[in-house]
Amino acid sequence: QQTIITFKFKLQTNPPLSLSPCPPDFNYNTDGYEGDGAEDGKSQDGSETLPYIDESPTMSPQLGVPQGPDGEAVSPTPPEGLPPGVRKGLEMKKLVLSGFLASEEIYINQLEALLLPMRPLKATATTSQPVLTIQQIETIFYKIQDIFEIHKEFYDDLLPNIQQWDERVTVGHLFQKLASQLGVYKAFVDNYKVALETAEKCSQANSQFQKISEVKSSSMTTYFKRPNRKQPIDRVTRSTLVLHDLLKHTPKDHPDFPLLQDALRISQNFLSSINEEIDPRRTAVTTPKGEARQLVKDGFLVEVSESSRKLRHVFLFTDLLLCAKMKKTAVGRHQQYECKWYIPLADLTFQTLDDSDSCPSIQVLPEHEIEEMKSKISALKSDIQKEKKAPKGQSRVERLRKKMNEQESWLLLHSYLFLLSSDYERSEWKESIQKLQKKDLQACVLSSVELQVLTSSCFKLRTVHNIPVTSNKDDEETPGLYGFLHVIVHSAKGFKESANLYCTLEVDSFGYFVSKAKTRVFRDTAEPQWNEEFEIELEGSQYLRILCYEKCYDKSMLNKDDNEIVDKIMGKGQVQLDPQTVQSKNWHMDVIEMNGIKVEFSMKFTSRDLSLKRTPSKKQSGVFGVKINVVTKRERSKVPYIVRQCIEEVEKRGIDEVGIYRISGVATDIQALKLAFDTNTKDILVMLSDMDINAIAGTLKLYFRELPEPLLTDRLYPAFMEGIALADPAAKENCMMHLLRSLPDPNLMTFLTLLEHLKRVAEKEPINKMSLHNLATVFGPTLLRPSESESTKGQHITSASDIWSHDVMAQVQVLLYYLQHPPITFAELKRNTLYFSTDV
Repeated sequence: QQTIITFKFKLQTNPPLSLSPCPPDFNYNTDGYEGDGAEDGKSQDGSETLPYIDESPTMSPQLGVPQGPDGEAVSPTPPEGLPPGVRKGLEMKKLVLSGFLASEEIYINQLEALLLPMRPLKATATTSQPVLTIQQIETIFYKIQDIFEIHKEFYDDLLPNIQQWDERVTVGHLFQKLASQLGVYKAFVDNYKVALETAEKCSQANSQFQKISEVKSSSMTTYFKRPNRKQPIDRVTRSTLVLHDLLKHTPKDHPDFPLLQDALRISQNFLSSINEEIDPRRTAVTTPKGEARQLVKDGFLVEVSESSRKLRHVFLFTDLLLCAKMKKTAVGRHQQYECKWYIPLADLTFQTLDDSDSCPSIQVLPEHEIEEMKSKISALKSDIQKEKKAPKGQSRVERLRKKMNEQESWLLLHSYLFLLSSDYERSEWKESIQKLQKKDLQACVLSSVELQVLTSSCFKLRTVHNIPVTSNKDDEETPGLYGFLHVIVHSAKGFKESANLYCTLEVDSFGYFVSKAKTRVFRDTAEPQWNEEFEIELEGSQYLRILCYEKCYDKSMLNKDDNEIVDKIMGKGQVQLDPQTVQSKNWHMDVIEMNGIKVEFSMKFTSRDLSLKRTPSKKQSGVFGVKINVVTKRERSKVPYIVRQCIEEVEKRGIDEVGIYRISGVATDIQALKLAFDTNTKDILVMLSDMDINAIAGTLKLYFRELPEPLLTDRLYPAFMEGIALADPAAKENCMMHLLRSLPDPNLMTFLTLLEHLKRVAEKEPINKMSLHNLATVFGPTLLRPSESESTKGQHITSASDIWSHDVMAQVQVLLYYLQHPPITFAELKRNTLYFSTDV
């Protein structure tokens, strides 16, 4: 929804690849990417079941929990005479313990399965034909027997406590004892690398042991063939999480509480000491030359190729950029990445602001040229296959393959485009790559084996696990804010010289960031004083970003073909929207520091609950807060004057504006326009022509938001919600058209006028980045809302998050339906109304 921001980098002899902003309403086509949701029951790095790794869910309520007649688990009956909170805590504590006990059983079975081949191997060690020596066996299976016995004892002691559960049961001493034996895990981890090396040597030297260790689906196969140094301690990580849950549901005066706290302290200290040894190695992959290839940055980007959008996970290493997707795998198999392509950083050059005038503009190639190159590559592949069969064709094969690689590189760089959610991410990627390019990099070519090893390592090396659009939806601790954030951008200082400066504001919505406001350009100064206030709508937002730009007025540096933004980012920063700080009634002042620049700003927050309330105006002479039928009757028109004038001005000079209706206008400008319309000043038209277009768009949104009741009325709200939920298209159309005809005339005509306007705005989507869905998201909750009485009826709505998911999305769907299924054509609308020529 922002200006197409090309992020250009290229092979030295070829045109560049681009990275542009990703439309926030984009529905990701994952192209086989299953994300973390497909990893249930897997360790963090995605390995298949290891005998010492717990693969079970944290909670397994079915174990030790009463079952109903249909076999489903039901809540256990809490002890009588206890306070409700204590009873609930005991119930949750038992569920946590039951789940952990079930996972312990699986874990013990895995350990036992691994020990099965150890016993016959030991038996043969003293014979004349041993498979392995005693020393080799003890090295390979070091401490596994001890770990098995520790957990078997813990399981046997915990089981009867859960089976005979009541408020007097204590389990803290069991967890404390388990934590006190973590030294065995430390010894196991220290020996792990030696054990794997010994197993590998024995497998190569002894065919019998090789057969044992390569039996399909056996514990030995997983143990020796997919090693990862962090996996042996995953069980400790799981028990640490369980201790957190148990403490959460254990009263502080319960005998278990101090014991569980002590067990948690021991476990956390152990994990900290182990992670200090492991983490530096997790970010690196060893190259064939013995050098460490570090992972610097990774994240999700949308790749555009041949008009198709696909989600990709991009990995920036110290010497190359790798683009991968998640492979489709069978149920129960561990997840893997598949490399789509890679580019050495030594072969990458950027087109920056400073040299953009000397670099040729990057044109989008005609489709027939792309297809022609594909045909050439296809022909080369056929020639290579023919030459391979020829008696002396090997030398020609190498020449053909080299030519094919060159043409595939050309095709890659002309065919692919990356979409980013904001200018902030674009800047971060660019800075990271350019920092690496300052080093003496050598071009690299990876063999198929090297590429496979590198791609396989991406799974355990990745730092970003969740697709951004869903990353925060289910996070109960940080659900985000819903409502309006009022931000005043005061000033900035720290610039080395005078420039034309402005700021943009971004907020996140379920993980992706969208530009929401932009200050005026403060010209020729090193200390800009904006003092501009903005009202930004938040939808599950957790962060506010401020980016400071230097405005470029040199038209020769503009690149209209690919909408390249040439304004230079001077600095960028981010603050977390802490609910306790932001939700106070007073303004909260803060400073963001960015590259030596300090931007001073203030903010306060209005919750969605308060923003939904409509307060009718006490003065009936104005237009804001006054019933729409009163205004139209006074004006002798079918559509309020304010609606017509704002729409006319937006269509005159704002329909091409990027983010129109999404970018907030300056609050003082909006309030000035509100006052002018309320007092019917004669200078309205002059004010409109001089005012920033985002302020005019904001005034129109404010008018609809301050109507005493929504444009589609309180009375019809429940019916609209029921109508949009109908599955049958014919029934839905019949219902929605009937509801539209049920609106009062001023509401109907105003709604139709707005619909036609929004359709014309959406027709300019390639320029303004505002699709029908984007516009529906902006206007839907404003035009259609439940009355306060309806809101109180919805007992299931318990939080702002619930309101968003239940109501707002439905409101968006209603408006989107009418935008996609226009109830009346513009020509019919014009024929049937006279207000277009009314001289107000």
